[in-house]
Amino acid sequence: MVFGPSWFAAVMGTGIVANAAVTLPRSFPGLRTFATVVWLGAALLLILLAVGYLRQRTLRVHAADPVAAQFFGAPPVALLTVGAGALVLGRPLIGLEAALRLDWALWSLGTVLGLVTACTVPYLMVTRHRFAPDAAFGGWLMPVVPPMVSAATGALLVPHAPAGQLRLALLLGCYATLGLGFVAALLVLAMIYGRLVHHDVPAATVVPTVWIGLGALGQSVTALGALAAAAPSALPAPYARGAAVAALLGGVSVWGFAMLWLTLAAGLTARTVRGGLPFAPTWWSFIFPVGACVTATSALAARTGSQLFTWAAVVLYVLVVVAWMVVVSRSLRYAAGHMRRRPAIEHARRRPAEPDARRRPAEPDARRGAAPVLRGTVRSGATDGRPVSEARVTLLDPAGDVVGIALTAEDGSYTFTGLEADQYTVVAAGYPARAASLTLDAAGQDAFDLTLAHDEG
Repeated sequence: MVFGPSWFAAVMGTGIVANAAVTLPRSFPGLRTFATVVWLGAALLLILLAVGYLRQRTLRVHAADPVAAQFFGAPPVALLTVGAGALVLGRPLIGLEAALRLDWALWSLGTVLGLVTACTVPYLMVTRHRFAPDAAFGGWLMPVVPPMVSAATGALLVPHAPAGQLRLALLLGCYATLGLGFVAALLVLAMIYGRLVHHDVPAATVVPTVWIGLGALGQSVTALGALAAAAPSALPAPYARGAAVAALLGGVSVWGFAMLWLTLAAGLTARTVRGGLPFAPTWWSFIFPVGACVTATSALAARTGSQLFTWAAVVLYVLVVVAWMVVVSRSLRYAAGHMRRRPAIEHARRRPAEPDARRRPAEPDARRGAAPVLRGTVRSGATDGRPVSEARVTLLDPAGDVVGIALTAEDGSYTFTGLEADQYTVVAAGYPARAASLTLDAAGQDAFDLTLAHDEG
Protein backbone atom coordinates (compact mmCIF):
# COMPACT_ATOMS: atom_id res chain seq x y z
CA MET A 1 0.00 0.00 0.00
CA VAL A 2 1.34 3.43 -0.98
CA PHE A 3 -0.26 6.07 1.23
CA GLY A 4 -0.35 9.83 1.48
CA PRO A 5 0.54 12.15 4.38
CA SER A 6 -3.14 12.36 5.33
CA TRP A 7 -2.76 8.99 7.08
CA PHE A 8 -0.70 10.66 9.81
CA ALA A 9 -4.02 12.10 10.95
CA ALA A 10 -4.60 8.64 12.44
CA VAL A 11 -1.67 9.29 14.80
CA MET A 12 -3.00 12.77 15.54
CA GLY A 13 -6.45 11.44 16.39
CA THR A 14 -5.21 8.50 18.45
CA GLY A 15 -2.74 10.70 20.32
CA ILE A 16 -5.31 13.36 21.18
CA VAL A 17 -7.67 10.70 22.56
CA ALA A 18 -4.89 9.71 24.97
CA ASN A 19 -3.74 13.23 25.88
CA ALA A 20 -7.22 14.67 26.31
CA ALA A 21 -8.00 12.08 28.98
CA VAL A 22 -5.30 13.57 31.21
CA THR A 23 -6.75 17.09 30.93
CA LEU A 24 -10.32 16.18 31.93
CA PRO A 25 -11.45 18.08 35.03
CA ARG A 26 -12.99 14.87 36.42
CA SER A 27 -11.19 11.56 36.88
CA PHE A 28 -12.70 8.15 36.18
CA PRO A 29 -11.46 4.69 37.19
CA GLY A 30 -9.19 3.10 34.61
CA LEU A 31 -9.12 6.19 32.41
CA ARG A 32 -5.41 6.82 32.78
CA THR A 33 -4.58 3.20 32.00
CA PHE A 34 -6.76 3.38 28.90
CA ALA A 35 -5.05 6.62 27.88
CA THR A 36 -1.58 5.12 28.34
CA VAL A 37 -2.41 2.11 26.15
CA VAL A 38 -3.84 4.41 23.46
CA TRP A 39 -0.72 6.60 23.59
CA LEU A 40 1.51 3.56 23.13
CA GLY A 41 -0.59 2.61 20.11
CA ALA A 42 -0.17 6.11 18.68
CA ALA A 43 3.60 5.95 19.20
CA LEU A 44 3.83 2.57 17.43
CA LEU A 45 1.64 3.80 14.57
CA LEU A 46 3.83 6.89 14.20
CA ILE A 47 6.93 4.74 13.79
CA LEU A 48 5.27 2.45 11.24
CA LEU A 49 3.87 5.30 9.16
CA ALA A 50 7.09 7.34 9.28
CA VAL A 51 9.23 4.41 8.13
CA GLY A 52 6.72 3.41 5.46
CA TYR A 53 6.31 6.92 4.09
CA LEU A 54 10.03 7.60 3.89
CA ARG A 55 10.65 4.28 2.15
CA GLN A 56 8.07 4.85 -0.60
CA ARG A 57 9.71 8.16 -1.67
CA THR A 58 6.56 9.94 -2.85
CA LEU A 59 7.30 13.35 -1.31
CA ARG A 60 7.55 15.15 -4.65
CA VAL A 61 4.46 13.44 -5.99
CA HIS A 62 2.36 14.58 -3.04
CA ALA A 63 3.88 18.07 -3.13
CA ALA A 64 2.69 18.38 -6.72
CA ASP A 65 -0.86 17.38 -5.76
CA PRO A 66 -2.81 20.48 -4.59
CA VAL A 67 -4.90 18.36 -2.21
CA ALA A 68 -2.34 15.92 -0.81
CA ALA A 69 0.16 18.76 -0.20
CA GLN A 70 -2.18 20.30 2.38
CA PHE A 71 -1.84 17.24 4.59
CA PHE A 72 1.90 17.70 5.04
CA GLY A 73 0.77 19.38 8.25
CA ALA A 74 -0.30 16.01 9.66
CA PRO A 75 3.17 14.47 10.28
CA PRO A 76 4.41 17.40 12.43
CA VAL A 77 1.24 17.34 14.54
CA ALA A 78 1.61 13.58 14.91
CA LEU A 79 5.15 14.06 16.27
CA LEU A 80 4.05 16.81 18.65
CA THR A 81 1.06 14.85 19.94
CA VAL A 82 3.05 11.69 20.66
CA GLY A 83 5.81 13.78 22.26
CA ALA A 84 3.36 15.49 24.62
CA GLY A 85 1.94 12.09 25.51
CA ALA A 86 5.42 10.91 26.49
CA LEU A 87 5.58 13.66 29.12
CA VAL A 88 2.06 13.40 30.51
CA LEU A 89 1.53 9.64 30.19
CA GLY A 90 4.92 7.99 29.63
CA ARG A 91 6.67 9.00 32.84
CA PRO A 92 5.47 6.00 34.89
CA LEU A 93 6.72 3.68 32.14
CA ILE A 94 10.05 5.18 31.10
CA GLY A 95 10.85 7.66 33.85
CA LEU A 96 10.86 11.46 33.87
CA GLU A 97 14.31 11.91 32.33
CA ALA A 98 13.62 9.61 29.37
CA ALA A 99 10.17 11.11 28.89
CA LEU A 100 11.65 14.62 28.80
CA ARG A 101 14.32 13.64 26.29
CA LEU A 102 11.75 11.99 24.05
CA ASP A 103 9.41 14.96 24.26
CA TRP A 104 12.21 17.44 23.57
CA ALA A 105 13.27 15.46 20.50
CA LEU A 106 9.78 15.02 19.08
CA TRP A 107 8.75 18.59 19.92
CA SER A 108 11.85 20.04 18.27
CA LEU A 109 11.46 17.93 15.13
CA GLY A 110 7.71 18.53 14.95
CA THR A 111 8.12 22.28 15.42
CA VAL A 112 10.75 22.59 12.69
CA LEU A 113 8.70 20.47 10.27
CA GLY A 114 5.57 22.41 11.20
CA LEU A 115 7.17 25.79 10.49
CA VAL A 116 8.56 24.49 7.20
CA THR A 117 5.11 23.23 6.25
CA ALA A 118 3.39 26.46 7.31
CA CYS A 119 5.71 28.42 5.01
CA THR A 120 6.23 25.99 2.12
CA VAL A 121 2.67 24.82 1.40
CA PRO A 122 1.24 28.37 1.05
CA TYR A 123 4.21 29.19 -1.20
CA LEU A 124 3.39 26.19 -3.40
CA MET A 125 -0.26 27.26 -3.45
CA VAL A 126 0.73 30.70 -4.72
CA THR A 127 3.44 29.73 -7.20
CA ARG A 128 2.75 26.17 -8.38
CA HIS A 129 -0.83 25.11 -7.74
CA ARG A 130 -3.90 26.58 -9.39
CA PHE A 131 -7.31 26.51 -7.74
CA ALA A 132 -10.88 27.00 -8.86
CA PRO A 133 -13.06 29.49 -6.95
CA ASP A 134 -14.69 26.62 -5.03
CA ALA A 135 -11.43 24.81 -4.18
CA ALA A 136 -11.12 25.91 -0.54
CA PHE A 137 -11.75 23.07 1.93
CA GLY A 138 -10.91 22.21 5.51
CA GLY A 139 -7.61 20.63 4.52
CA TRP A 140 -6.24 24.11 3.82
CA LEU A 141 -6.01 24.53 7.60
CA MET A 142 -3.65 21.59 8.02
CA PRO A 143 -0.43 23.45 7.10
CA VAL A 144 -1.08 26.23 9.66
CA VAL A 145 -2.27 24.08 12.57
CA PRO A 146 1.18 22.67 13.55
CA PRO A 147 2.53 25.98 14.93
CA MET A 148 -0.46 26.19 17.28
CA VAL A 149 0.12 22.62 18.43
CA SER A 150 3.78 23.51 18.98
CA ALA A 151 2.67 26.36 21.23
CA ALA A 152 0.35 24.17 23.28
CA THR A 153 2.79 21.28 23.67
CA GLY A 154 5.84 23.52 24.06
CA ALA A 155 4.21 25.11 27.10
CA LEU A 156 4.56 21.76 28.87
CA LEU A 157 8.33 21.97 28.39
CA VAL A 158 8.74 25.56 29.62
CA PRO A 159 9.07 24.64 33.34
CA HIS A 160 11.70 22.04 32.40
CA ALA A 161 13.83 24.45 30.36
CA PRO A 162 16.87 26.08 32.03
CA ALA A 163 15.82 29.17 33.98
CA GLY A 164 16.68 32.52 32.47
CA GLN A 165 16.94 33.48 28.83
CA LEU A 166 16.40 29.96 27.43
CA ARG A 167 13.14 29.51 29.31
CA LEU A 168 11.99 33.01 28.35
CA ALA A 169 12.89 32.41 24.69
CA LEU A 170 10.92 29.15 24.68
CA LEU A 171 7.84 30.81 26.18
CA LEU A 172 7.94 33.79 23.81
CA GLY A 173 8.62 31.49 20.87
CA CYS A 174 5.51 29.51 21.75
CA TYR A 175 3.44 32.69 21.83
CA ALA A 176 4.87 33.64 18.43
CA THR A 177 3.98 30.28 16.89
CA LEU A 178 0.51 30.56 18.39
CA GLY A 179 0.03 33.93 16.71
CA LEU A 180 1.39 32.61 13.41
CA GLY A 181 -1.01 29.71 13.32
CA PHE A 182 -4.06 31.45 14.78
CA VAL A 183 -4.07 34.46 12.45
CA ALA A 184 -3.40 32.23 9.42
CA ALA A 185 -6.20 29.90 10.54
CA LEU A 186 -8.67 32.79 10.74
CA LEU A 187 -7.79 33.79 7.17
CA VAL A 188 -8.34 30.24 5.93
CA LEU A 189 -11.57 29.87 7.91
CA ALA A 190 -12.90 32.97 6.14
CA MET A 191 -12.06 31.40 2.76
CA ILE A 192 -13.72 28.12 3.72
CA TYR A 193 -16.84 29.93 4.96
CA GLY A 194 -16.99 31.92 1.73
CA ARG A 195 -16.68 28.74 -0.29
CA LEU A 196 -19.51 27.09 1.67
CA VAL A 197 -21.79 30.10 1.26
CA HIS A 198 -21.16 30.85 -2.42
CA HIS A 199 -20.82 27.34 -3.86
CA ASP A 200 -22.41 23.91 -3.63
CA VAL A 201 -21.87 21.70 -0.59
CA PRO A 202 -18.52 19.84 -0.93
CA ALA A 203 -18.36 16.21 -1.98
CA ALA A 204 -19.22 13.68 0.72
CA THR A 205 -15.59 12.63 1.31
CA VAL A 206 -14.57 16.28 1.77
CA VAL A 207 -17.29 17.25 4.28
CA PRO A 208 -15.42 15.73 7.30
CA THR A 209 -12.55 18.18 6.69
CA VAL A 210 -14.86 21.03 7.73
CA TRP A 211 -14.29 19.80 11.29
CA ILE A 212 -10.60 20.76 11.05
CA GLY A 213 -11.69 24.35 11.70
CA LEU A 214 -12.88 23.23 15.13
CA GLY A 215 -9.44 21.75 15.77
CA ALA A 216 -7.68 25.00 14.89
CA LEU A 217 -9.91 27.00 17.23
CA GLY A 218 -9.73 24.46 20.04
CA GLN A 219 -5.96 24.23 19.77
CA SER A 220 -5.62 28.02 20.14
CA VAL A 221 -7.67 27.98 23.37
CA THR A 222 -5.62 25.05 24.67
CA ALA A 223 -2.39 26.89 23.89
CA LEU A 224 -3.56 30.07 25.64
CA GLY A 225 -4.35 28.10 28.78
CA ALA A 226 -1.12 26.09 28.76
CA LEU A 227 1.04 29.16 28.15
CA ALA A 228 -0.71 31.10 30.91
CA ALA A 229 0.06 28.24 33.32
CA ALA A 230 3.74 28.32 32.30
CA ALA A 231 4.10 32.11 32.17
CA PRO A 232 4.83 32.71 35.92
CA SER A 233 8.06 30.69 35.61
CA ALA A 234 9.44 32.99 32.90
CA LEU A 235 7.64 36.36 32.89
CA PRO A 236 7.42 39.14 35.51
CA ALA A 237 4.26 39.10 37.62
CA PRO A 238 2.27 41.77 35.70
CA TYR A 239 2.75 39.98 32.39
CA ALA A 240 2.04 36.58 33.92
CA ARG A 241 -1.26 37.93 35.24
CA GLY A 242 -1.95 39.38 31.79
CA ALA A 243 -1.38 35.96 30.25
CA ALA A 244 -3.93 34.51 32.66
CA VAL A 245 -6.48 37.19 31.71
CA ALA A 246 -5.88 36.52 28.01
CA ALA A 247 -6.29 32.79 28.57
CA LEU A 248 -9.64 33.31 30.27
CA LEU A 249 -11.29 36.12 28.29
CA GLY A 250 -9.67 35.32 24.96
CA GLY A 251 -10.16 31.62 25.49
CA VAL A 252 -13.87 31.90 26.26
CA SER A 253 -14.39 34.17 23.25
CA VAL A 254 -12.66 31.80 20.83
CA TRP A 255 -14.43 28.84 22.46
CA GLY A 256 -17.76 30.50 21.64
CA PHE A 257 -16.75 30.77 17.98
CA ALA A 258 -15.62 27.13 18.10
CA MET A 259 -19.12 26.12 19.22
CA LEU A 260 -20.56 27.94 16.21
CA TRP A 261 -18.17 26.06 13.90
CA LEU A 262 -19.02 22.80 15.70
CA THR A 263 -22.71 23.38 15.00
CA LEU A 264 -22.04 24.16 11.34
CA ALA A 265 -19.80 21.11 10.87
CA ALA A 266 -22.28 18.82 12.65
CA GLY A 267 -25.16 20.11 10.51
CA LEU A 268 -23.25 19.57 7.26
CA THR A 269 -22.19 16.10 8.37
CA ALA A 270 -25.74 15.09 9.32
CA ARG A 271 -27.00 16.36 5.97
CA THR A 272 -24.32 14.36 4.16
CA VAL A 273 -24.96 11.18 6.16
CA ARG A 274 -28.58 11.18 4.99
CA GLY A 275 -27.36 11.15 1.39
CA GLY A 276 -24.54 8.68 2.04
CA LEU A 277 -21.12 9.24 3.59
CA PRO A 278 -18.66 6.67 2.24
CA PHE A 279 -15.59 5.98 4.32
CA ALA A 280 -12.36 7.77 3.44
CA PRO A 281 -9.26 8.65 5.47
CA THR A 282 -10.79 12.12 5.83
CA TRP A 283 -12.95 10.57 8.56
CA TRP A 284 -9.97 11.13 10.85
CA SER A 285 -10.90 14.81 10.58
CA PHE A 286 -13.65 14.06 13.10
CA ILE A 287 -11.23 12.94 15.82
CA PHE A 288 -8.39 15.41 16.43
CA PRO A 289 -10.61 18.53 16.14
CA VAL A 290 -13.10 17.25 18.72
CA GLY A 291 -10.19 16.11 20.89
CA ALA A 292 -8.70 19.61 20.69
CA CYS A 293 -12.09 20.96 21.71
CA VAL A 294 -11.97 18.66 24.74
CA THR A 295 -8.57 19.99 25.83
CA ALA A 296 -9.76 23.58 25.26
CA THR A 297 -12.92 23.07 27.31
CA SER A 298 -10.96 21.31 30.05
CA ALA A 299 -8.52 24.23 30.20
CA LEU A 300 -11.39 26.68 30.66
CA ALA A 301 -12.98 24.43 33.29
CA ALA A 302 -9.73 24.30 35.26
CA ARG A 303 -9.32 28.08 35.07
CA THR A 304 -12.91 29.03 35.94
CA GLY A 305 -14.24 26.11 38.00
CA SER A 306 -17.39 26.27 35.89
CA GLN A 307 -19.53 23.13 35.90
CA LEU A 308 -20.69 24.08 32.41
CA PHE A 309 -17.20 23.62 31.02
CA THR A 310 -16.56 20.57 33.21
CA TRP A 311 -19.48 18.54 31.91
CA ALA A 312 -19.10 19.85 28.39
CA ALA A 313 -15.54 18.48 28.39
CA VAL A 314 -16.70 15.09 29.68
CA VAL A 315 -19.50 14.79 27.12
CA LEU A 316 -17.21 15.81 24.27
CA TYR A 317 -14.60 13.27 25.38
CA VAL A 318 -17.14 10.45 25.42
CA LEU A 319 -18.20 11.43 21.90
CA VAL A 320 -14.63 11.54 20.62
CA VAL A 321 -13.81 8.11 22.09
CA VAL A 322 -16.87 6.56 20.43
CA ALA A 323 -16.03 8.25 17.12
CA TRP A 324 -12.39 7.13 17.42
CA MET A 325 -13.42 3.49 17.86
CA VAL A 326 -15.64 3.66 14.78
CA VAL A 327 -12.99 5.32 12.64
CA VAL A 328 -10.27 2.91 13.78
CA SER A 329 -12.37 -0.11 12.78
CA ARG A 330 -13.28 1.39 9.41
CA SER A 331 -9.66 2.41 8.77
CA LEU A 332 -8.41 -1.12 9.39
CA ARG A 333 -10.92 -2.50 6.89
CA TYR A 334 -10.01 0.21 4.39
CA ALA A 335 -6.27 -0.43 4.76
CA ALA A 336 -6.77 -4.18 4.43
CA GLY A 337 -8.63 -3.66 1.16
CA HIS A 338 -5.93 -1.35 -0.19
CA MET A 339 -3.17 -3.78 0.72
CA ARG A 340 -4.54 -6.01 -2.02
CA ARG A 341 -4.28 -3.16 -4.51
CA ARG A 342 -0.53 -2.57 -4.53
CA PRO A 343 0.55 -0.04 -7.17
CA ALA A 344 3.46 -0.93 -9.42
CA ILE A 345 5.74 1.12 -11.63
CA GLU A 346 5.31 -0.12 -15.15
CA HIS A 347 6.02 1.02 -18.67
CA ALA A 348 3.03 2.01 -20.74
CA ARG A 349 2.17 -0.26 -23.64
CA ARG A 350 4.01 0.54 -26.82
CA ARG A 351 1.33 1.46 -29.30
CA PRO A 352 1.32 3.65 -32.41
CA ALA A 353 0.70 7.33 -31.87
CA GLU A 354 -2.78 8.45 -32.92
CA PRO A 355 -3.25 11.37 -35.34
CA ASP A 356 -4.88 13.58 -32.73
CA ALA A 357 -4.14 12.06 -29.33
CA ARG A 358 -4.23 15.41 -27.57
CA ARG A 359 -7.96 15.21 -26.84
CA ARG A 360 -9.39 11.82 -27.80
CA PRO A 361 -13.05 11.19 -26.98
CA ALA A 362 -13.84 8.54 -24.41
CA GLU A 363 -14.19 5.10 -25.92
CA PRO A 364 -16.85 2.93 -24.28
CA ASP A 365 -15.68 -0.52 -23.27
CA ALA A 366 -17.66 -3.12 -25.11
CA ARG A 367 -17.22 -5.70 -22.38
CA ARG A 368 -20.06 -5.81 -19.91
CA GLY A 369 -18.92 -5.02 -16.38
CA ALA A 370 -15.31 -4.28 -17.40
CA ALA A 371 -13.27 -2.15 -15.02
CA PRO A 372 -12.64 1.45 -16.12
CA VAL A 373 -9.44 2.16 -18.05
CA LEU A 374 -7.62 5.49 -18.08
CA ARG A 375 -5.41 6.35 -21.06
CA GLY A 376 -3.62 9.55 -21.92
CA THR A 377 -0.60 11.21 -23.44
CA VAL A 378 2.01 13.41 -21.78
CA ARG A 379 3.29 16.26 -23.95
CA SER A 380 5.91 18.95 -23.45
CA GLY A 381 5.02 22.57 -22.88
CA ALA A 382 6.92 23.63 -25.98
CA THR A 383 5.10 25.05 -29.00
CA ASP A 384 5.36 21.75 -30.90
CA GLY A 385 3.74 19.86 -28.03
CA ARG A 386 5.87 16.79 -28.66
CA PRO A 387 5.13 13.59 -26.68
CA VAL A 388 7.41 12.96 -23.70
CA SER A 389 8.69 9.43 -23.19
CA GLU A 390 9.76 7.94 -19.86
CA ALA A 391 7.74 10.56 -17.95
CA ARG A 392 6.56 9.35 -14.55
CA VAL A 393 2.76 9.52 -14.27
CA THR A 394 1.20 8.91 -10.85
CA LEU A 395 -2.48 8.29 -10.14
CA LEU A 396 -3.76 9.32 -6.70
CA ASP A 397 -7.11 8.58 -5.10
CA PRO A 398 -9.11 11.18 -3.08
CA ALA A 399 -7.09 10.37 0.05
CA GLY A 400 -3.78 11.04 -1.69
CA ASP A 401 -2.88 7.34 -1.72
CA VAL A 402 -1.01 6.20 -4.81
CA VAL A 403 -3.20 3.94 -6.95
CA GLY A 404 -0.68 3.38 -9.73
CA ILE A 405 2.52 4.66 -11.30
CA ALA A 406 3.35 4.40 -15.02
CA LEU A 407 6.24 5.44 -17.26
CA THR A 408 5.13 6.77 -20.63
CA ALA A 409 5.96 5.00 -23.88
CA GLU A 410 7.93 6.51 -26.77
CA ASP A 411 4.76 8.19 -28.03
CA GLY A 412 4.12 9.71 -24.60
CA SER A 413 1.18 7.40 -23.87
CA TYR A 414 0.28 5.86 -20.52
CA THR A 415 -2.46 3.47 -19.38
CA PHE A 416 -4.00 2.61 -16.01
CA THR A 417 -6.23 -0.46 -15.80
CA GLY A 418 -8.19 -2.24 -13.09
CA LEU A 419 -9.52 1.01 -11.63
CA GLU A 420 -12.68 1.74 -9.69
CA ALA A 421 -15.15 4.55 -10.42
CA ASP A 422 -13.86 7.42 -8.29
CA GLN A 423 -12.26 10.86 -8.32
CA TYR A 424 -8.54 10.77 -9.12
CA THR A 425 -5.61 13.12 -9.40
CA VAL A 426 -3.11 12.53 -12.22
CA VAL A 427 0.42 13.83 -11.63
CA ALA A 428 3.02 13.94 -14.42
CA ALA A 429 6.61 14.59 -13.34
CA GLY A 430 7.91 17.73 -15.02
CA TYR A 431 9.66 20.90 -13.86
CA PRO A 432 7.50 21.58 -11.90
CA ALA A 433 5.28 18.49 -11.77
CA ARG A 434 1.86 18.94 -13.36
CA ALA A 435 -1.24 17.78 -11.46
CA ALA A 436 -4.87 17.68 -12.58
CA SER A 437 -8.05 16.09 -11.25
CA LEU A 438 -10.66 13.98 -13.04
CA THR A 439 -13.63 11.76 -12.30
CA LEU A 440 -13.61 8.27 -13.81
CA ASP A 441 -16.96 6.72 -14.73
CA ALA A 442 -17.91 3.22 -13.71
CA ALA A 443 -17.43 1.83 -17.23
CA GLY A 444 -15.59 2.77 -20.37
CA GLN A 445 -12.22 4.26 -21.22
CA ASP A 446 -11.37 7.90 -20.56
CA ALA A 447 -8.68 9.88 -22.36
CA PHE A 448 -6.78 12.33 -20.20
CA ASP A 449 -3.77 14.20 -21.62
CA LEU A 450 -1.25 16.28 -19.69
CA THR A 451 1.23 18.96 -20.72
CA LEU A 452 4.45 19.43 -18.76
CA ALA A 453 5.33 22.95 -17.68
CA HIS A 454 8.77 22.84 -19.29
CA ASP A 455 10.34 21.20 -22.29
CA GLU A 456 12.23 18.63 -20.20
CA GLY A 457 10.52 15.38 -19.28
